[in-house]
Amino acid sequence: MTRVSTVTGTDVAAALRAAVDGEVDDSDRRRAEFSTDASNYRVVPKVVVAPRDTADTLAALEVARGLGVPVTARGAGTSVAGNAVGTGVVLDFSRHMNQVTELDPAARTAVVQPGVVMSDLQAVARPHGLRFGPDPSTQNRATLGGMIGNNACGPHAVAYGRTADNVVSLDVVDGTGRQLTAGAGKGALDAVPGLGELVRGDLATIRTAMGRFGRQVSGYSLEHLLPEHGTDLAKMLVGSEGTLVTVLGATVSLVPVPTAPVLVALGYPDMPTAADAVPALLAHRPLAIEGIDARLVDVVRRHRGPAAVPELPAGAGWLLVEVGAEEGESAEDVLARARALAADGGTAAAKVVPAGAQAAALWQIRADGAGLGGRTPAGAPAWPGWEDAAVPPERLGAYLRDFSALMADRGIDGLLYGHFGDGCVHVRLDLPLETPAGVGPSREFLEASADLVAAYGGSLSGEHGDGRARSELLGRMYAPEVLDLFARTKALFDPDNHLNPGILVDPRPLDADLRRPHALPTPARRGFAFAEDGGDFATAVHRCTGVGKCRADSSAAGGFMCPSYQATKDEKDVTRGRARVLQELTNGSLVTDWGSPAVRDSLDLCLSCKACSSDCPTGTDMARYKSEVLHRTYDGRVRPVNHYLLGQLPRWTGLATAVPVLARLANAVLRLRPLARLVLRAGGMDPRRQMVTFSEDRFSRWWRRRTKAGAAGTARRLVVLWADSFSETLDGAGARAAVSLLEQAGYTVVVPEENACCGLTWISTGQLDGAKKRLSHLLGVLAPYAANGIPVVGVEPSCLAVLRSDLVDLLPDDPRAQMLADYTYTLAELLTAPAPLGPGEDWAPPSLEGVEVVAQPHCHHHSVMGWDADAALLVRAGASVTRLAGCCGLAGNFGMEAGHYDVSVAVAENALLPALREAGPQTVYLADGFSCRTQAEQLAGRHGVHLAELLGGNR
Repeated sequence: MTRVSTVTGTDVAAALRAAVDGEVDDSDRRRAEFSTDASNYRVVPKVVVAPRDTADTLAALEVARGLGVPVTARGAGTSVAGNAVGTGVVLDFSRHMNQVTELDPAARTAVVQPGVVMSDLQAVARPHGLRFGPDPSTQNRATLGGMIGNNACGPHAVAYGRTADNVVSLDVVDGTGRQLTAGAGKGALDAVPGLGELVRGDLATIRTAMGRFGRQVSGYSLEHLLPEHGTDLAKMLVGSEGTLVTVLGATVSLVPVPTAPVLVALGYPDMPTAADAVPALLAHRPLAIEGIDARLVDVVRRHRGPAAVPELPAGAGWLLVEVGAEEGESAEDVLARARALAADGGTAAAKVVPAGAQAAALWQIRADGAGLGGRTPAGAPAWPGWEDAAVPPERLGAYLRDFSALMADRGIDGLLYGHFGDGCVHVRLDLPLETPAGVGPSREFLEASADLVAAYGGSLSGEHGDGRARSELLGRMYAPEVLDLFARTKALFDPDNHLNPGILVDPRPLDADLRRPHALPTPARRGFAFAEDGGDFATAVHRCTGVGKCRADSSAAGGFMCPSYQATKDEKDVTRGRARVLQELTNGSLVTDWGSPAVRDSLDLCLSCKACSSDCPTGTDMARYKSEVLHRTYDGRVRPVNHYLLGQLPRWTGLATAVPVLARLANAVLRLRPLARLVLRAGGMDPRRQMVTFSEDRFSRWWRRRTKAGAAGTARRLVVLWADSFSETLDGAGARAAVSLLEQAGYTVVVPEENACCGLTWISTGQLDGAKKRLSHLLGVLAPYAANGIPVVGVEPSCLAVLRSDLVDLLPDDPRAQMLADYTYTLAELLTAPAPLGPGEDWAPPSLEGVEVVAQPHCHHHSVMGWDADAALLVRAGASVTRLAGCCGLAGNFGMEAGHYDVSVAVAENALLPALREAGPQTVYLADGFSCRTQAEQLAGRHGVHLAELLGGNR
């Protein structure tokens, strides 16, 4: 039984600070961030420790043992079964203990710390032609320690096995403080007193109950201790979910990177029929066999756009089968084997795809499933809990038919996909967990699912571990004598139940500690409507399921989130960490005040870049949540000074540019650095920044002069050019160039007589009442054009994004809002659109042949509108484009504010500044966003141009 400790969190934190050099944090904010992983569970720890090295880890474990406080080891926190949360001390290995300390290409082994991210290991091994075999979909943020804890697998386990099959030895410390190096061989059982006797006394039980098929992950994998399996203690400890030992380091084996891989896509009428074909395909020695469903493909297409999904063979269920070169085989040999495999697929709907962009896009569909499966096709939240059950592959088709029938009978929906070559099925389910009333029916469904998988000789877990989600159900899969064997094993390694209690042995009920049912409804209140989330802020913030894609460096795939986390590597500064704090706010326990230090610190370094709204597979929009929090925090209260200055910037720039002489005077005065620094400091800004330059010739004045001179176009097609406040009062070059470009493309440009502000700066600082006033005025100015079918083209991406996204949710009851959103375009969207909206094929953009471009897409442009139209237009013009991924770091008011300068520069160092340093003097820096141009000007002395300027010849 668990030893109950009455020691307070303050006492534990004090003892730990005296013993370890790493971070020790018992703040409400940090405890909220680590109160859950990627599962349904919420368990608040007493303290979180980020050990710097093995000595720190051992010291922390000793303190916890002495105080009788349980310990939970944690990597990236991507566990979907609740294996990485605990009530005592959480050890965060991802912060510091994240290195590959040794790699031996000849031996094909690597020595790693527990917090090393799997894709980082792959990057170190790749130059030697090697890789770690298992590759879960979370590999770009999952840590090796977590993979060892759960016995992670991934698509290529068909060829390379599970994590257990790729571990050579483990350096561990058990619940008694005993350190050992676990390996294989005759003396392996002697490392833990009593272990040899336990195995020898239960050989029959272990041989008949354990290791029946490859994906039997549930429980302890005691079959590895059998003499016929090499008496391998390291492999047995893999998958023990931190309940027996804490991993200090590991030696893992590596495999050659497959050469000349070929992907075979096979189409079937449905998923069960696809599963029926698997046994015949396994005979062809594939590297992977993955199953995907038509509904998942449809969701990917909606989320990432139709162009992201290549054409698949006819069908409603598909197998993606990869074949790679074996020793001595040529590329032609692999292609021949792929064709032979396709012939044995039992379907005429087959497509053989060699390695390349199309194959990568097909694999991306499967990779996206881990996140996109978090919502049903109807948009309802879908929860983990039964997301990785497995059966022997030869029984998979029949199991899928029965499981689908069970889902239909209980009114449960979810997207099915998975590692069909291993018989492992992934699915998240729309269990009714939003309220306490749905907990009982959810439990009943999971119990029925456990009975079904046991009837097929399967495993409750095929790779994620049992955790809090399934440990209670182990009795439906194993006989009482097996559960007793697990308990006696636990007692040998951790007699006081000190390590990750409540998991596997003496488990917590599967419906205890659930997060979502205890969140209180938080209805919209004069701010955002949260229409897509039923008008409830709590539902909105619970979009974050914790899969942790925001922790990955997604720039290689063109992603933008999460810029502040990429700079600090602190869970506080990642979308998931912020969402966890806001989720705590909605349950009203640990964090109770909208203006509390926990909430303020959590949101402080959010750049409001909106990248999470598109890059996060669940559509978590932290920029919107931050704005709502600021709205509620300061409702009726005095705000920080920068809210009045930067948050109402268009008001002040409008006054400063009301007459040209005033703008010239302001610019002259603010060029004096001592005075500028004084103004910056007084306005809540960083004095290292420079003041903006006010336009001495507003765009509207230029337009009126041009109109008087009779320079306007006379084409029949009309387009409205909306010059936002930035283009009107700070930098009108892009708007002026857009006029000329649109006229060259055959449009008559209309500029409204009245300037209209979208309220962007009011939105970013949570002044939503003021934002609504400006948006209502804007609708009065622009909506009549949209009502008459005239497209509206914006100049500044962030302002355009307001019209395409925030406008509708801030003014949901105004029918003009959606109408204007539908008729608003970027310049590139209009110029690449087919006629009659676009100029058609007869128009060609001005030639950019020989022009090298470094392009910084604005974050809001990437997130709301997408940048594909811009890329296509530049390609058509003949430009050579280097497209940057990630935020510039200024992000409107963020980089100007006091306390943000260093992070702003660090974010710029992720992509922008290195690219500008490498670019030649003739290379054009393309940035439609005023912030992006300002950041480059201030930090690199590099002038940026708008797309309209580039195409107009102003470079």
